[in-house]
Amino acid sequence: MTAVTDKPRLSRAHALDLLKQMIRIRRFEDKCAELYTQEKIRGFLHLYDGEEAVAVGVIPVLEQRDRIVATYREHGQALVRGVPMTAALAEMYGKQQGCSRGRGGSMHLFDRATNFYGGNAIVGGGLPLSIGLALADHMRGDDIVTACFFGEGAVAEGEFHESLNLAALWGLPVLFVCENNLYAMGTALAISESETDIQRKAACYRIASEAVDGMDVVAIEAAARHAVRAVRESGKPYFLECRTYRLRAHSMFDAQLYRDKAEVEAWRHKEPIVRFKGWLEANHMIHPDDLARIEAEIEAEIAEAVAFAEGGTWEPVEQLTRFAYADEAA
Repeated sequence: MTAVTDKPRLSRAHALDLLKQMIRIRRFEDKCAELYTQEKIRGFLHLYDGEEAVAVGVIPVLEQRDRIVATYREHGQALVRGVPMTAALAEMYGKQQGCSRGRGGSMHLFDRATNFYGGNAIVGGGLPLSIGLALADHMRGDDIVTACFFGEGAVAEGEFHESLNLAALWGLPVLFVCENNLYAMGTALAISESETDIQRKAACYRIASEAVDGMDVVAIEAAARHAVRAVRESGKPYFLECRTYRLRAHSMFDAQLYRDKAEVEAWRHKEPIVRFKGWLEANHMIHPDDLARIEAEIEAEIAEAVAFAEGGTWEPVEQLTRFAYADEAA
């Protein structure tokens, strides 16, 4: 159970900030989808629509010294963490000014300054990385938390079980955040896992775990406050299963034939932005002018990011072999 002291203090300013951050992710992803159809962004593109409450609820609770490891659907986490939108979009364009110098693209956003240890194209690939980071902090005696985001599809991978086992065995400060959107890549959870209550898998490794409504940003923030404090104080892992739903296909290549349109439409009525905005309106905590201001600020930021990415430069051909090996000058 979440303690009373873990409940967010929902002042009007804080509530509007939560809403703005979720809308900011959604509008950015909408623009990315548009740019992808124009072939400005190439390769794979995995969008976060519907899952915004998870990133917005968890990441601001962390301290700047804490670390974040994400998946290939990581744009939202990167933006909330403080990776500049300009650098994120330039990376998707493949430009040198991108946060990974244009070499990683959509699935490999990385930013040392914000301790954002990046997206990872491998399903479950971030789990062992989070264990290594946390082990280093444990050995140094630092009370730093490593938050590792992954989807429910990763629980079928060996590194999921290996990572949870080592985190429990060695007592490592990892906050595991499972973004359970029910479909992994294109297979329903109910036909891929005999145990669909994901947080119970963590309990099998004697890791404190709980499930939370992944469409409720306030519930997620409350759970995250409790979990982060537990990890920092005990030095032991904690597992959050955020039960959410992605409104878009798995990727821009996905024909999405595995789920009914009616199901997606039903979820649109309970997605996090609609839900939280409706609650704010019902409680007279938001005014039309607030929403107009938020939308205008976000649109201006996106326009700046597009201009920055468009004006960026390509990596020189003679530099393409750089970073294949360690380079002290980098």
